[in-house]
Amino acid sequence: MLKVTKETVGQEIRLKVEGKLAGPWLEEFRDCWLANSAVSRSQSLVVDLSGLTFIDAQGKELLGWIHQAGGRLVGTGLMTKSVIEEITGAGKPGGIRPSKAPIVKALALIVLPLLLFRTNLNAQEKPPLRLTLREAVQLVLKQNPQVQIANLDLAQSREDRVSARAALLPQIGFETYDKVQRFNLDAFIGHGFPGSPHHAGPFQTFQAGPGFSMPLFDLTLWRRLQAARQSVNATAAQEMGVREQIVLLVVSQYLGSLRAAANVRAAQSRVDLAQALYDQAADLQQHGVGTGLDTLRANVQLQNEKQRLIVAETQQATSLYGLARLLNVDPSQPLQLADQVSFFQTPEFGASQSLEQAYSTRPEMKTLAAREQIVLAQRKAAGDSRLPNILLNGSWGYQGLSLPSAIPAYQFQVTLDVPLFTGGKIHAETTKADLELKKVAQEVEEQRNQIALEVKTALAQLESARHEVDVANLGVKLAEEEVSQARDRFQAGVANNIEVVTAQDAFARANDNQIGALYRYNQSRADLAHATGQIESLYSK
Repeated sequence: MLKVTKETVGQEIRLKVEGKLAGPWLEEFRDCWLANSAVSRSQSLVVDLSGLTFIDAQGKELLGWIHQAGGRLVGTGLMTKSVIEEITGAGKPGGIRPSKAPIVKALALIVLPLLLFRTNLNAQEKPPLRLTLREAVQLVLKQNPQVQIANLDLAQSREDRVSARAALLPQIGFETYDKVQRFNLDAFIGHGFPGSPHHAGPFQTFQAGPGFSMPLFDLTLWRRLQAARQSVNATAAQEMGVREQIVLLVVSQYLGSLRAAANVRAAQSRVDLAQALYDQAADLQQHGVGTGLDTLRANVQLQNEKQRLIVAETQQATSLYGLARLLNVDPSQPLQLADQVSFFQTPEFGASQSLEQAYSTRPEMKTLAAREQIVLAQRKAAGDSRLPNILLNGSWGYQGLSLPSAIPAYQFQVTLDVPLFTGGKIHAETTKADLELKKVAQEVEEQRNQIALEVKTALAQLESARHEVDVANLGVKLAEEEVSQARDRFQAGVANNIEVVTAQDAFARANDNQIGALYRYNQSRADLAHATGQIESLYSK
């Protein structure tokens, strides 16, 4: 809030400014200064900043224009004097000469409104981003880098599957060449003959036409395709696991921000209560009923509550910064939470809580199941490599000594490849696959035990938090009654305000207990959804 008081003393008009010179109050003060500067041509204009408690960057810029337009800045206090020295450049050369003040003043009258208009436009460029919890979850699944990387990994695994399938399909190409060849007959035959030429050629050969190859029977390639398909399933399960983990982080951060906002509201209400109790003690002292010690004690309690409010506001700001980092939004864009009221509600879980549901939906179990199928396919591929494979290839095209003399020619070939001795490679690959299957079985057992522990723990914490909320709500109600009764007793002069201060502390603890219990309930609900593999479906739809 900003308050401007005008005083006229002789040839001087003094504008006394009190409050905060920031935000929406800048335009109001600018209009006030322009109105007074327009009628103060024969009088000097002084701006008294002694009553200011805060000046932001735009406020300093506004005061700088006022100073350059001929206004004199005065004030008391360390902060005010420092700001004035920074603006006026006291003790530094290069100040504006008095003779140029009217010109600068006229320029300021033109430029200053444009400057403030630009500032207002910049402030309107990025309005606060207001998000519900569901909208925050949907946004993070679109923008979070870890989710995007998991999506790219899934796309790569699908392309690997296409490559494995291509090995089973016909491969067709086109070849053309025109070559000249000359070779040594003696070297070709192995010895020379009397009277025979030592070389043959040169010969020109031309050929152009398509060629193809296709495996007719190769179980190894088929097993590799099966492994590639299971690899897609494993990558898809890993991608789902990343999504579930990111959703859990966002939900936890959002709930933490709601808790911080609730702490701010509770701290502000306690400050208002402490202010009212301080005013009450001061009023009783003024009328001779209370003592100075009661007023001092109430003032100490008021300052303590203000300190708690500052801490709560800082925690809220840092929590929102963490949420913005997870959402991968512009750091300069402020966030607002649209689900603050729902923080004080305790909805039911609304999803399956069974272990069998968790075993079938958790991405970790799906990943292990796909890994097992991949190893089985690799083991079968190693065993099938003992079998023969049949390959068909051939070519057709025009062939001749030159292009005009070329005639159609073709070649087709079926190859049967029977492995007889592989040096123990097949046995080693089979044994390696068996060992990998045992490792996967151990991991499955460990993961099942981990999921069971997470589900049971989340259920126990959820039930405990539900009872904590009931007890905390009752505690807040009783603490409010205690404050009211202690305040009435102090007003009636039956007791001093020690009872009031004690009741205030009890009320603060009751507020903290209530907010903590509500946070633990909502967090336990999210933990149970994650433990059963349903957190994305619960919070994004």
